[in-house]
This record gives sequence, structure tokens and C-alpha cells, in this order.
Amino acid sequence: MIKALIARLKQGYRTMDFPSADIKLPPRYLGLPKLKSAKLERAAEACPYGAISTGARPGLDMARCVFCGACAKAAPEAVEFSNDYKLCAGSRGDLLITGKEFMRARTLGADLRRLFGRSFRLRQVSAGGCAACEADCNVLQTIGWDLGRFGVQFVASPRHADGILVTGPVTRNMELALRKTYFAVSSPKVVIACGACAIGGGPYAGHEECAGIPEDIPVDLYIPGCPPHPLTILDGILRLIGRVG
Repeated sequence: MIKALIARLKQGYRTMDFPSADIKLPPRYLGLPKLKSAKLERAAEACPYGAISTGARPGLDMARCVFCGACAKAAPEAVEFSNDYKLCAGSRGDLLITGKEFMRARTLGADLRRLFGRSFRLRQVSAGGCAACEADCNVLQTIGWDLGRFGVQFVASPRHADGILVTGPVTRNMELALRKTYFAVSSPKVVIACGACAIGGGPYAGHEECAGIPEDIPVDLYIPGCPPHPLTILDGILRLIGRVG
């Protein structure tokens, strides 16, 4: 026990200095996409999930994008990915990259900020995904990230939660469980769609067994990615409750 304590003291302070520090991700990280040209035909052909549209309104839909980079490799003159991890949006439409300035997630209204700004509890619902998004949510609770220092925690019961964070494409077997969890959370409440599967089906889009988040469950925050980087998830949650601008 004493040896363990000594080793821990030698390690020093291990939690990252976020959001005050300017954290740089490795060059291989594919972040916010940028359109360099409206001619996206070659990029659209290379995209395995139909995230790129051409014609009258060309664009890249981050809701369907898995950030594989195939489009940028096929058409580097048209698409490139930056190192920017701040990808979250407040509406489904804002996830469409068209060459205009990207509209990041907006903060909740003043009344909700007073409720959730200093203490925010989430019930995570794994609705049929591969567990990659769940793993990155779990990372936020480790010593390197320490989500709890912002007053944000994942809880076991929806009765103790201020909202739900949904991962996975919402299979039909999980749709009822998701609905019950949502209605078990007291109002006012927040819904977060985390990952390409939760937002638009991801690799499972169009599959008859994947229902998606029901339309009668309003989503307040969209976190794209497959899976989203932990920094993307953290930035989105803190933007929502007004802890970062």
C-alpha cells in the first residue's frame, strides 16, 4: 500500500487542463471537415455511407459521416479534414457542411443553465451499438479527464438523471427501453445523441431492425463521429450547459 501511494505521488497531477489548455490532437486525427470545392462527385463515389451530396446543394453530412477519410483520399482537391474536435451541433441541419461557417452547439436557455450549469446528471442508454461510443464516454470518467470536476456525472437510474445520452442505432428491441428511460427522467430534461449511429444510423442506416431515436423524443445536442473523440463529447456537453463558449 505504501509503495502504491509513493508511486502515485511521483506521478503528480494527471488530469488534463481542459478547457483552458489548447489541446493538440495527433495529425492522424480527422476532425471538422472542410469543403474546398463544390465539385464533390468523386468524393461522393468514394463515401461508403452516402454522407456526401452533389447537385443543387452539395455538402457533407456529419450525421452520416464515420470520418473514415475515404472522400479526402479520393478527392483531396474537394474535401479535407481539419484537426478541430469541436464538432457538436444543436440541430440536425447544422451538421451539414456546405462551405459556410459551421454552427456549433448553443448553450441551453438561462433557466436550464441555472438548473444544470453546476450539477448535471446523465443516464447513458446503449441502444444496440458496437460499444465504441460507450467506451469513449467511460474514458471521460478516468483520472486523465475527470468529468466530475465539471459537475457532470453518469448515473445508474433515470430517476436521478437530468437527461439521457443515447448511443447506438436504437434497434427495435431497444426502442421500448429507450422510451421508458426517457419518460422516467423528470422534466425539464435533456437528450444527447452521441455518435453517428444515434444521430442517423451510421453504418446501420436503412437497416429494417434499426428504428433510430423516435421522432417524439427531442434531441438537444448532436455529437457526430464513429466513435466521437472523448474531447468532442466533453466539449459538446460543456457547451450545452454553458461551461465553455
